Amino acid sequence: MIYPSIDTLIKKVDSKYTLVIAAAKRARMLNEDAPRLIDTKSIKDVSIALEEIAADKIGYDRIKKQGG
Repeated sequence: MIYPSIDTLIKKVDSKYTLVIAAAKRARMLNEDAPRLIDTKSIKDVSIALEEIAADKIGYDRIKKQGG
């Protein structure tokens, strides 16, 4: 069983692509010794990142391209 479920996570972002990018960026931060924002038993950075997203501890800003 995957926790948190994809159904829960997809409600926190506007697309699966955004979810992947947000989780990957946060996992890189955790890998570089950024502090955890939640208490968890998970040890893998991606799992921790996904749990943080599900707990509304991680958000994102959509940046609009200039020009073009």
